[in-house]
Amino acid sequence: MGSTESPAPVQTPAAACSIVNQAPAPATDSKPKKKICCACPDTKRLRDECIVEHGESACTKWIEAHKQCLRAEGFKV
Repeated sequence: MGSTESPAPVQTPAAACSIVNQAPAPATDSKPKKKICCACPDTKRLRDECIVEHGESACTKWIEAHKQCLRAEGFKV
C-alpha cells in the first residue's frame, strides 16, 4: 500500500524566547498586540545586562535572541 517509513519529525529552530520556557507566538502579518518596549522582557533584560557589563560587540548572541523574540511577537526588526 504505502511506504513503511514513518515521516521525519518536523524540526523547528530554537526560539530565542525559549530562554523563558515560552513558545514563540505564531508569525502573522497582523499588528503586534504589545508595544515593543513591553515585548520580550526577559530577553531584553539579558541583552541589556550583557551590554552594560561587556559591551555591545560581546553580546551579539543576546541581541539576536531579543530580535528573534520580537519578530515572533510580530515586530519588524
